This record gives sequence, structure tokens and C-alpha cells, in this order.
Amino acid sequence: MKKIILASIMILIIPYVIVSLCIKDEITNFKFMSNKMVRVKREATGNIEKVPFEEYVTGVLAGEMPVNFELEALKAQAVAARSYVMKKIEQNQNQEFDVVDTVSNQVYIDETTLKERWKDEFEDKISKIKTAINETKGEYLTYDNQIVEAFFFSTSTGKTENVEEVFVQALPYLRSVDSSWDAEVSPVFETTSEYSLSDFYTKLNLPYQEVLQIEFTKTTSTGRVKELSINGTLFKASDVSSKLKLRSTFFSFEQIGSNVKIQNKGFGHGVGMSQYGAQAMAKKGYTYEQILKHYYQGVEISKI
Repeated sequence: MKKIILASIMILIIPYVIVSLCIKDEITNFKFMSNKMVRVKREATGNIEKVPFEEYVTGVLAGEMPVNFELEALKAQAVAARSYVMKKIEQNQNQEFDVVDTVSNQVYIDETTLKERWKDEFEDKISKIKTAINETKGEYLTYDNQIVEAFFFSTSTGKTENVEEVFVQALPYLRSVDSSWDAEVSPVFETTSEYSLSDFYTKLNLPYQEVLQIEFTKTTSTGRVKELSINGTLFKASDVSSKLKLRSTFFSFEQIGSNVKIQNKGFGHGVGMSQYGAQAMAKKGYTYEQILKHYYQGVEISKI
């Protein structure tokens, strides 16, 4: 009797398990195979446009990296951009849109705008971009079979940052790595700006004082400033950088009479792939796969 009951239970369970596995596989495939449109919010108008997936990646590549970069650098950017938007689609499936078209996510430029901007150069430039897209078609980055957070930025300070020191969550593939070659190719590796002491205080909403006293109270392991005290008032470095229109939070200040001299290194948040670092690596003969696996540690290149 027990054997009959057990056999009956197995007859009921086995089809259920098989069907469940098939459904799970179908759902997984649907997410990445059937979702071919990206819902892009245009910040200038507030409109949400549905853009074909690879067309969106093309527009991001045009908006995020100079077209005169080496092809291998452009290919690395294409894979990073594709990974970034796939992660956003995954995260925002219950929201009205997947991404915005600015640096808040990724800069996206539509073909009509590119034609107006590039004029007679359009065909040559879009051809190079589409070559990078086609030679990496469907490729994206994974870590432990999950799509990665493919952060990228313009120029490092000589090293990239551990993600948790800039944002919040620690991720095993977003670790600080050497990117000293940025100094060889980036026009914004080091920059200097100057403010009058009066303007400096006004921009930071501080009362005027003759003597400027600055203390860095928190820094990252690479030397970026996270928090600082200016004449006794505590600031987040990101707020100071934004208000003074600096390119990064790797900065130093020097009072020279009634002026403040600011030295700045790098451009962007410093997490993930340095775009000028990718360009330098490509110039040295590295492939896009090697570039990606340098800046995103331990990842695999998967294909849709």
C-alpha cells in the first residue's frame, strides 16, 4: 500500500517539476531575448521613448565616448553600456522607464541629433560606431551568472576606486586597479582652477573669513576626498565638487592672498572602467576583452 501511495505521489510531482523548470527557463529567456526595447526618459522633454535595444547602445556609444578613440576602446565601451542598460532593465521592470538620457545614467543621442551635429562626417563616424556595436553584438558582462553594475567614467587619478568607498554596496568585481596610463592620454588628468576668496565662500554659502582653513576628514584608500571641513563647517566632498564645478573629488586647495587655487585630478566618480584608461590600453595593443577584464575584476563576457 505504501509503495502504491509513493508511486502516485511521484507521478504527480515529476510533471510539476519538469513544467516548473521549463517555465523558469522561459521567463529567464524572456527577460534578455524578448525585451528588445529600452524605455528612455528624455530629460529635456520628460517624454518616454521606446528605443530598439542595439539602437540605444549605438546612441550611448556616440554620447559617451569620443569617436576618434581606438576601435578596441569603443568595443569595450559598447559592452559596458550594454551591460549597464541590461542591469537597469532588470532593476526597473516595474517602473515607467528604464533609463534617462543623461549622465544620471548613460548619455544617449538619437540618430537625428547626430546627423545635425556631425553633418558631412556622419556616415564615417556612425560607421565606426556601428562596427564596434556589431563586433560585440549581444555581449554583456556577468559575475557569478549575474549582470554586473558596469559603472564607467572619464579619467582616473592613476587608480580606480573600490565601489563601496564611493557609493554604498561592496561588489567583488568593482575593485581598485591601476590606471596610471590615463596620464598619457587624458587632457583632463590634472586641471587647475582659481576663485576669488569671496566667490569661493559665496558658492559654498559660507561667511567670509580672511584665512581659509581646510581639513580633509575622510578620504578613500586612493586619496579621493569623501568629507572635509572648511572653516569648521563639514561638507561632503561631492557637494563641494558640484558647487565649485570640479571634475572629481580628488582635489587640493591653496590660499594665495585673496584667491583660492584648486588642483584637481581625474574626471568622474572613479568606479569601474576609465574611458581614457581604455583608450590608453587599446593604444598599447590590448583587446576589448582584456580592457574589460582589467577594470571589472573576475567577470565573464556573456552573450544574449
